[in-house]
Amino acid sequence: MVRFNRRGIAALVVMTAVLTACSASSNSEGKPLTVSFMVPLHQAETPHPRIEEILEEKLQASLEIQWIPSTTFEERLHAAFATGDLPDVAIYSLTGANRDAIKDGQYWEIGPYLDQYKNLSKLKDEILNNMKVDGKLYSLYQGRPLSRQGLIFRKDWADRLGLPAPTNTDELYTMLKQFTENDPDQNGQKDTMGLADRGDLAFGAFKTIASWFGTPNEWGLQDGKLMPAFTFPEYMSAMNYMKDLRDNGYINLDFPVTSKVDQQNLVKSGKAGAYIGCMCDVLPLNTDTVKSNAKAQFDVQNQIKGPGGEFTVWSTAGYNHPLLFPKSAIKTEEELKRILNVLDQMMSPEISNLLIWGIEGEHYTTKNGVAVPIADQAKIDKEVSPYKTLELGEVDTNGRLGGQSNYPVNNKADQLYLDNEKHVVADPTVNLDSATYSQEKDRLGQIIKDATYKYILGNLDEAAFQKEVERWKSEGGAKVIEEFNASYQQSKG
Repeated sequence: MVRFNRRGIAALVVMTAVLTACSASSNSEGKPLTVSFMVPLHQAETPHPRIEEILEEKLQASLEIQWIPSTTFEERLHAAFATGDLPDVAIYSLTGANRDAIKDGQYWEIGPYLDQYKNLSKLKDEILNNMKVDGKLYSLYQGRPLSRQGLIFRKDWADRLGLPAPTNTDELYTMLKQFTENDPDQNGQKDTMGLADRGDLAFGAFKTIASWFGTPNEWGLQDGKLMPAFTFPEYMSAMNYMKDLRDNGYINLDFPVTSKVDQQNLVKSGKAGAYIGCMCDVLPLNTDTVKSNAKAQFDVQNQIKGPGGEFTVWSTAGYNHPLLFPKSAIKTEEELKRILNVLDQMMSPEISNLLIWGIEGEHYTTKNGVAVPIADQAKIDKEVSPYKTLELGEVDTNGRLGGQSNYPVNNKADQLYLDNEKHVVADPTVNLDSATYSQEKDRLGQIIKDATYKYILGNLDEAAFQKEVERWKSEGGAKVIEEFNASYQQSKG
């Protein structure tokens, strides 16, 4: 059998793709192919169907999209899995119990097919490798910057207090202290705080602060052995930093039980002056804040060095929303190929632009080769934003337009994502296997999550925290360490 390089343009590959495209939009009876999706909805309402109708016309296929509120998406997906009622394309996790389902053969392996498709074959190998299970590829991806983490802060408050953008954790502490104590809004009242946070160790402030302190990304090497991040001294340093912020009232005291909506409202209402998380949130924070305070100004900062004088920041695996193909829904290889062809067309520049930016002239204009969204963010959120979840690849691979916001700070954030990539710390276990971790991830994770919050809240001292770490080990964590290290050694050959 002759094999061609994925990046090649061999005539046979091109011919196969053309022939597939001619037949893939209809089934053996000549009817338009129907492809079903279950998609998390991050907006309050399901989107206007106009873009979906344009998609169907361009793809010559019928799309059945179930829009599921993101807050209940996992629950609905688990229920669909249990009843065998999964869609053709399932946006599902590659970890936990679903990883076991993948290994049990309940999803199609798609790696061997990608060479046959003009666009899908362009997906990045380094990201696809992060998605493999037992060395095999079962999913496609929507690309994400490796790290969008950083600091968003009220620049008008900082300027008023004579504070530059912080470049290390000591300067950040000073900013949060002064935002709390020195009346940055000049209303004569002690009614502000430094940092607004929420009950999310990963995507709230804690994991980013911990990475600034040099904590590994979930797991790190100690004397050549993989160990969980919370066993490293830098994790304790980060907890002490957060505890000090809370003890002094420089952060919302109830942050472990604060939702993301309430966290952002603290910033939008002018009660808090800083936000640590995805710098992408600066646009919605600014949009809503200036409605009630036209003079408010924000800025973003990524490079905040830890006590060791080095800047490091944790990295994702470079993807979001893995797309899997359940065998309970897709019965034959022929049907799988037809569905992959539809997705290949969806990855074209034209359709990628439609999914991300909407309709040119209505939702965006093109200026100097980039997309400039209209100022009516509410219209974009209602009509376009939900479809972004269906993007495949990223600008580098799908060829869509890059973006330029009307808000310069948002454009600055985009540049800082690229700067972060030079300093990211990856999770070394991202494609390693541990049967115990798959089965007990949530339960074991809760032990450490609770212990971390209790330590920051002052309900555990260091000795008591270490007892919880030992409990984690005794209840399955030691087995996880053993299994991940065995998988790590195997991966090294």
